[in-house]
Amino acid sequence: MLDDLVGKILDKISGTSLLATGLLLLTAFVSALVAYWRTAEEKSWKEFFEFAVPREVITHPSAKADLLFWVTKKALMPFLMLPAGIVFVTAVGYGTNWLFSTLFHFQPPLIEGRAGPVTVLIFTVSMLLAYDISYYLYHVAQHRYPLLWELHKVHHSAEVMVGITKDRVHPLDELMNRAWDGIIVGFCFGIWSLISLNLVELTVFGVNVYVMRNILMMDFVRHTHFKISFGPLNHLILCPHWHQLHHSVDPRHYDKNFGLLFSFWDRLFGTLCVPRPDEDFKFGLVDRDVRDYQSLAGLYVMPLKRMWGHIARRMRPGKPRSRTSQASEGTRP
Repeated sequence: MLDDLVGKILDKISGTSLLATGLLLLTAFVSALVAYWRTAEEKSWKEFFEFAVPREVITHPSAKADLLFWVTKKALMPFLMLPAGIVFVTAVGYGTNWLFSTLFHFQPPLIEGRAGPVTVLIFTVSMLLAYDISYYLYHVAQHRYPLLWELHKVHHSAEVMVGITKDRVHPLDELMNRAWDGIIVGFCFGIWSLISLNLVELTVFGVNVYVMRNILMMDFVRHTHFKISFGPLNHLILCPHWHQLHHSVDPRHYDKNFGLLFSFWDRLFGTLCVPRPDEDFKFGLVDRDVRDYQSLAGLYVMPLKRMWGHIARRMRPGKPRSRTSQASEGTRP
């Protein structure tokens, strides 16, 4: 049993996974260097590392909570979330494939043989678009519906951003997001399986689609204090600085910049907010019990208790809700 576990761990950190990790760390280092070079007048390696890893950030209780949360999630739920996403997407893909091939009486794929580079490129773009609109819609729902917001508050409770803050996501929230991905992304993948591609693991050029998406959107960097902008490319790609605004406690920034990789969804649906080039943000929540989210119990258990509280209040027959309790069910405190 131990040998099997070790084998799985080694498999996870080898090959393309090791390559993806290397790219992630390289992206973080280059981003820190760029951000430092733009702001520092007198430059030195010592000041660079103090800028990249400031003591007041890494010693903050929120950063410690991020580390504990990250470690326990990896230990308690190894290999769960990524396979879960693949399972949901491929299940819907198989269902879509079967439904359309049965209704229209044909044997897929319509195009025989190996997919050419143009087909793979179109497949890549369409899958990234499907993933991105899927995440955008789910992210909007997280802020709009009280039950989902109680889970999503775990992510927004971070008072400093340390890269691994990207994984400060409640396991139930992450699982629900993977299940939702199965609807839009699974349907898209199912259509592609009818046209040309076989139902295999969701990979693009040998790298899992989830991993590729995280690298392209700089998920680690945008959960840091590095104010990275892409200039004119911001009209297409949501840069880290624009996502950092999404975590701001300033009411002007509530429910803005929901996008994951692409920025045009926010522009299309009116949720885009462009920060000033060097604008600083204060991160976290303004709840009175915000400190409770800086412990493992607060991050894992309190959201479930609060969700049950919402459900219990709605199940009580005939008891009118006060204006205070109604206000507490809003998306933002």
